[in-house]
Amino acid sequence: MPTMPNLPRRHFDRYVAIGDSSTEGLEDPDGHGGYRGWADRLAERLARTQGGLQYANLGVRGRRTREILDHQLEPALALRPDLVTLFTGTNDLLRRRFDPDELGRDVAEMQTRLREAGAVVLGFTLPDLTPVMPMGRLVTGRVRALNEALRAASDRTGARLVDFAAHPVASDPRLWNEDRLHANERGHARIAAALADALGLPGTDDSWSRSLPAEPPASPAQRLGRELRWLGRYLLPWVGRHLLGRSSGDGRHAKRPALRPVTPG
Repeated sequence: MPTMPNLPRRHFDRYVAIGDSSTEGLEDPDGHGGYRGWADRLAERLARTQGGLQYANLGVRGRRTREILDHQLEPALALRPDLVTLFTGTNDLLRRRFDPDELGRDVAEMQTRLREAGAVVLGFTLPDLTPVMPMGRLVTGRVRALNEALRAASDRTGARLVDFAAHPVASDPRLWNEDRLHANERGHARIAAALADALGLPGTDDSWSRSLPAEPPASPAQRLGRELRWLGRYLLPWVGRHLLGRSSGDGRHAKRPALRPVTPG
């Protein structure tokens, strides 16, 4: 895991989150018909720690890295953030064509421009998906290439990177939604805790990286039921949507496009 510089903690006034469905907050319901997610959780923690924060979330589900560069970078820069989280790559590696070098260049361009504008830029890698879904082994090579591209870009630009791929707990299915593509409530909470730790916020530690308690293994019948449910509810609709050239983000916009105050809870 690349070490992050031990920089003095800063006070952040304007936090902007850019990215895809993970940044948007799927599948962490907010109790009001929308989604909370790790970015909202991090904003809330910053607000509590500092006594206030301006926060915008430009993430939209289904977006690939080039789309984030083309449609989210300029609006983010216009908000003059001093903290930006950027996570991307999942939608790229699930496409037929995947070019990690191109992705790395796009990420480095975003990180560079945000850093030149004075923002601390923070992101993270994708963990091994094999324990989460049996088909995960089919994209293992792509996940590794994605993570190497993210590490190389962050090394070049000075962006901070939390390397979830180096921590087995990040692949624990209990931290993932049953769609096996998004974190659940517990997973989003862990991601937010890891990012807060990377920023050196008071009261943070490495507890986010510790393994969950062991539990009895599922029976063959339970495993079969889970696989059939996942196949019918998630995999087949996803395949059908992509065969038609559609995206889950079609017609959707950012949930929090403008900076608004986060009241410490």
